[in-house]
Amino acid sequence: MGERLRAARTARALSLRELAGRLGVSPSLISQIETGRANPSVSTLYAIAAELDVSLDELLFNDRRPPEPAAPIRAGVAMSGTMTQAPPVQRADSRHTIRLASGVTWERLTTLSEPGIEFLHVTYEVGGASSPPDAFQRHAGHEWGYVLSGRLQVRIGFEEYVLEPGDAISINSSIPHRLATIGDQPVEAIWFVLGRAQFDAQTLIGENLTGRD
Repeated sequence: MGERLRAARTARALSLRELAGRLGVSPSLISQIETGRANPSVSTLYAIAAELDVSLDELLFNDRRPPEPAAPIRAGVAMSGTMTQAPPVQRADSRHTIRLASGVTWERLTTLSEPGIEFLHVTYEVGGASSPPDAFQRHAGHEWGYVLSGRLQVRIGFEEYVLEPGDAISINSSIPHRLATIGDQPVEAIWFVLGRAQFDAQTLIGENLTGRD
């Protein structure tokens, strides 16, 4: 990821200091991510992707789904399903995986990048969270989550929910939100995000609900 981040940054003629300034983080953090000595938090990752105008899959896994041929039409109805250039099955032992800061691991559940879609198996370690305690993330789109194990605290704006195994949640991603493990058991969940697009990266990091409308 670090090499792809550096390539995307230099392609846009941005220095470490310029990119860090736009994101509201330190240049040393960007440098450490580029050299593989640190991983970004979920909120920082979203902000980097938005600022550099790249997809998360391009940044994390260096791939994108190739253009597909037009779907065949039968009896006036376009056919879809598994008629694609990519294999339809993602095997458990070959998932693309990335460990982010604050004890969060993402495993992609699609064989290739799906434009506008993130379909993930997410693990929050004990003490893991999507952002620091006093910060929230927000981005374009909508997301749905389903908890497989553990207890997950979800804060959406000023509301707080606790999800247990079998619980599901729907979140308007433009509302500041934060996810965190509760208790001494890791959380495993399935997460689906639809329509994440470029967003003002400065709003994604360190957003404190007590200081903003």
